[in-house]
Amino acid sequence: MTGAAFQPDFVKVLQGAPGHPAMAVYRNTVVKGCIDALEANFPAVVRLVGRDWFRSVAALYVAEEPPPDPRLFTYGGGFPAFLGRFEPAAELPYLEGVARLDHLWIESLTGADADALRADALAGLAPEALGDCRLVPHPAARWSWHPRLPIGTLWSRSRETDESADFGDVVWSGEGLLLTRPGLDVRWCSLTAGGAALLAACADGCALSDAAAAALKAEPGCDLTAAMALLLQQGAFAGA
Repeated sequence: MTGAAFQPDFVKVLQGAPGHPAMAVYRNTVVKGCIDALEANFPAVVRLVGRDWFRSVAALYVAEEPPPDPRLFTYGGGFPAFLGRFEPAAELPYLEGVARLDHLWIESLTGADADALRADALAGLAPEALGDCRLVPHPAARWSWHPRLPIGTLWSRSRETDESADFGDVVWSGEGLLLTRPGLDVRWCSLTAGGAALLAACADGCALSDAAAAALKAEPGCDLTAAMALLLQQGAFAGA
């Protein structure tokens, strides 16, 4: 049995084992390790709800979805959706989106290395040739858009600021965020609905003309030139 297969089976055994003292020690140690990993992997959520509340909810998630992989630094892929359906968190509808960004940060950090498409790579192309281009998102690029909630602001402030940060001036409207890793560190910036739709269409293999149409459908007033400039500057596409 591989390590990846062993880990979830082992957790299930410990959860269902009789009350032998040695088994209780192992069970508690493994569950605590999973909760510790979730706390490390979702710092923005911890900041928003408090450590005690987070760890209590994390324990419920561990019981429902033990880690499928022994590499706990990637654990929690299902945690955002868990928060979304967790009834006691219904008054905090932004938690799922913020948690998703926490996990996307991990995915960006651990994504494959690749050269980013240079910002001037498309310069000089004729309109028809440009429209026929099929750009591929960089393997470390991640993005998310929420039509109603300011997930980008809530997440970024929770990651960047200290305990005294004030969220009172947050504008409660839809937001998106782009995460890229052109070097060793993950960086992020705001992303509009059109930019998110453009990237998603490129990820689906669409030509740039069709991706632009998807961007305009999602955001009728989208400035396509500015959206493309931002994506190129941030290293959102893989180099040719």
